[in-house]
Amino acid sequence: IMPVCGSVIRSYDAPVTLFLDDLQWADSASIAAVRQLLCSTGSSSKQKQFFFVGCHREGMIDSTHPVRELVCNAEQLGVSFTSLKLDSMGEETLNAMVSETLCVLPRLTRTLANIMYRKTKGNPLFVSQLMLSLNKKNLLFPSLNRRRWEWDIEKIMSQKLPDDVAVFFTQSIADLPSNVRISLFHISCFGASVEIAFVKTLEIALEMRGLCDNLDIAVDEGLLEKKGGELRFSHDHIQEAAYNTLPADMRCLFHHACGMALASFSTSESDDSILLAAVNQINLGGPAAVQDTSQSSNIAKVNLRAGQKAMVMSDFGAAYSYFNHGISFLQEGYWQEHYDLSLRLFELAAKCALAIGDLANSKLHSEQVMKEARSFEDALNVMYISTCALAYSSGLPDSIQKSIEILRMLDIDLQESRSTEACVQETITLLTTRTDEEILNTRQMTEPTMIIALK
Repeated sequence: IMPVCGSVIRSYDAPVTLFLDDLQWADSASIAAVRQLLCSTGSSSKQKQFFFVGCHREGMIDSTHPVRELVCNAEQLGVSFTSLKLDSMGEETLNAMVSETLCVLPRLTRTLANIMYRKTKGNPLFVSQLMLSLNKKNLLFPSLNRRRWEWDIEKIMSQKLPDDVAVFFTQSIADLPSNVRISLFHISCFGASVEIAFVKTLEIALEMRGLCDNLDIAVDEGLLEKKGGELRFSHDHIQEAAYNTLPADMRCLFHHACGMALASFSTSESDDSILLAAVNQINLGGPAAVQDTSQSSNIAKVNLRAGQKAMVMSDFGAAYSYFNHGISFLQEGYWQEHYDLSLRLFELAAKCALAIGDLANSKLHSEQVMKEARSFEDALNVMYISTCALAYSSGLPDSIQKSIEILRMLDIDLQESRSTEACVQETITLLTTRTDEEILNTRQMTEPTMIIALK
């Protein structure tokens, strides 16, 4: 897809700019897509029409992060880049911002700006939120008599304002009504943004009346933004603060309860996104949150369903994660009590691990199946995966030899002495004895062992 996007960009006369924020949260696949797009737009072209801008928090991009790899390899890709460090505002700049915001002369706002600078260290997000907070507390207010903004400098100085933006947001959320705080926590469990339609589904699944109304209050408070059918936290610091309103052990229990409620709801809905959201919540809770061990096999089954859905979408990384989580929820003795489920989870985990290049885990899962398989036929799929893994890891001769050995176990002799040309000629001869209609109406092969043999 990316080369096609690159050719589309090159076909336009006007330049195209792509801006991505919060790159510290980007995964390898996303950065790989950006890298491919940079390459496909033609770094050697005379008219460079693609401009990529990325932002990330300082101190959150280490040497192993995919963004660091992209920057280090930029010159090899023939892409010129510039690194800019955006510092916090200085005191003069902050005073200019406050002056312009309040439409008051800079010499009059200097005292207020000085206090705000000491508290915020010039962090723009902190400054804007602090001004809103002072206004709500009636410490920064419009004067109708003087026709300008005024402030109570003594009361502002006496306020115990936090020195950290995260603490500030935590305190801001703590000042909200309890039902609004709980509602904010609920949607913070689903990330920085969530569809409004999904919030309504969540309201029904959790039997939590007033969830949407409570979130509207958070929108009015400036903690959430409502745009295009989506609710988004105004900043990821706010989402983190809302999520941390409950201790870690209680968060795990909520993730589990929320996931189970959504999983039950998803059985009556055709929308796969509800199933995937449910499984993600259950997995965030983890096996430790399961209080009724009889649920474990059902959780493993919904992970199996989610993994199969992800495979259909060619998201093998997510699929592998689902299968691996499904295995982690199985109780001791699962091969004896849930043989078919265990076989399918391990088999597909091995397949997806191979698809994402994780040969070590693919081998581990395959070996587990070959150890526990009750029949030769049950182990055939992972035997095929093992031969593919050998081929992918520069072991093609060994892969061929192993394939021949497996085929012999299936009573299929390849007659190694025959040449390729002879096999092709025999196939042509067989086909000439049949009409086109007979070939098209040939019964589809359904025997699992023969399908594996053909592979």
